[in-house]
Amino acid sequence: MSRALMWKIAAIGGLIILLLIPLGMVDGLVSGRQHYREQAIASIADGTAGSQTLAGPVWVLPYKQLVLEPIEGKPDQHREVWRDRAAQLLPDKLAISGRLKTETRQRGIYRTQVYNTELTVTGHFQLPVRAGIAADAQVRWGRPYLSVGISDVRGIKASPNANWGSSRVEFAPGAKLKALGGGIHASLAEYDGAATSVPFNFKLSLDGMGDLNVLPLGRDSEVSLQSDWRHPSFSGRFLPESRNISKEGFVARWRTSWFSTNLNELFEQCAAGGQCEPFQNARLGVRLIEPVDVYLQTDRAVKYGFLFVFLTFSSFFLTEVLKRIAIHPVQYALVGLSLAVFFLLLLSIAEQWAFGPAYLVAALACVAQNAFYASHALGSLWRGLGFASLLSALYGLLYVLLRSEDHALLLGSLLLFGLLTVVMVLTRKLDWYDLGSPTKSNHAEEA
Repeated sequence: MSRALMWKIAAIGGLIILLLIPLGMVDGLVSGRQHYREQAIASIADGTAGSQTLAGPVWVLPYKQLVLEPIEGKPDQHREVWRDRAAQLLPDKLAISGRLKTETRQRGIYRTQVYNTELTVTGHFQLPVRAGIAADAQVRWGRPYLSVGISDVRGIKASPNANWGSSRVEFAPGAKLKALGGGIHASLAEYDGAATSVPFNFKLSLDGMGDLNVLPLGRDSEVSLQSDWRHPSFSGRFLPESRNISKEGFVARWRTSWFSTNLNELFEQCAAGGQCEPFQNARLGVRLIEPVDVYLQTDRAVKYGFLFVFLTFSSFFLTEVLKRIAIHPVQYALVGLSLAVFFLLLLSIAEQWAFGPAYLVAALACVAQNAFYASHALGSLWRGLGFASLLSALYGLLYVLLRSEDHALLLGSLLLFGLLTVVMVLTRKLDWYDLGSPTKSNHAEEA
C-alpha cells in the first residue's frame, strides 16, 4: 500500500473526527430549542392550570378532648386541659369517572395540550361510633367537614357542591387538611357520635395541562377516565386494569384497594406529621403526550450522525479505490458538512411541520445537493446518481431506525453487518499492495 493512500486514509479519519464538532453543535442547538419550548409551555401553565392531582374526599371531625397533663415542677400533680384534636376518615367506597376534552394552546411556534374534565365522584363513608374515639374519653364535637385535595385550584371553573346523605352542601376554598395540600372543603351537619353509613356524590369541573392524577383513597376505589386524545401515557404506581386506545381516543379503568395501595397507613403517617412523599406518590393517572416529540426524534437522529458520516465516507473511499478516481479531502469535507447541515434543516423544518414531512424535505434537499456535487467529483453523472441512491437508502434506513425505537439496536447491527459484507465482497479480489496513485483524474470522464 502506497504512502499516499495511507495519508488519504488518515486524512479521511481526521475529517470524520472534525465533523463531530458541527454535529455536536447541532446536538447542543436541539437541547437549547427544547429548553425554549419548555419555557414556553411553562408560561402557558402560568396563565392556566398545570398538572392536576385529585385526592379525597376525606371526612374530618375537629373536636376537643379533656386530658390530664402534669404540672411543670410538680410531677405528682396534674391539671385538666382541653386539647384540639381531629378525627380523619377515608371513604369506604370511592368511584371517580370523567372525560377529558383536549384543546391545543400555542405560544409562538410551540404547542401543548390542555384539557377540561368534569369528574363525577361518588361513594360512601362508614362512620364508626364516636368517630373511633375511646368511649371513656371526654370530648366536645366540632363541626365536621369534607376535604378534597386539588393540586392546582386555578383549574376549578365552577363553584362545586355535594350531596352528603340527604342534604346538599356547598364547597368553600381551602382543603383545611395539610396532608392534601390545596383544595376545597364543605362544612357538614353536626355530628352526634352515632355509627352510620353516609353516601356522597359531587361533580367537579376542572382544567389542567399534561397530567391528570388521582389518589385512590377509598378502601375500594374505581377510577374510569376517557378522552378524545389518542396518545395517552399511563403513569403512577398503578396501571389500568383495562384500557382501549383507538382513533377516537382512549378509555381506561383502574381498581385498587388498601391491600394493594396501603394508602390508609400512608395517610395516617402523613397526617400525624411524618413523611408525606410516600402518600403523595401513591397515585395513578394519565399523561397526554405528544405523538412525536420533534426534539427527541432529532436528538436521536443526531446520535446516528457519526455512523452516517462514516458510511458515506466509506462509500466515497470505496468508489475512489475501485474506480481509481482521485477525490480530494476537501471534497470529502464538503460532503460531510452537507450531512451535518441535514440535521440542522431537519430541526428547523420539524419545528414548523410534523417530523415525518420535515425529514422527507430535508433528506430530498441534501440528496439533490450531493447528487449534483458527486456527479462532478466522481467524474460521471451515473456515478453521481448512484451515490445519490446510496445516500437515499441511508436516509431511509436512518428513518426506520428512528421509528423503531425498540428494535433500533437490532436493525443497526444488521445494517452494519450487511454493509461490511458488501464491502468484503466488492474488495475480495482487490490487491491492496498494488494500490498506488490513481490512474484517472477527477475529470477524466465527462458526465
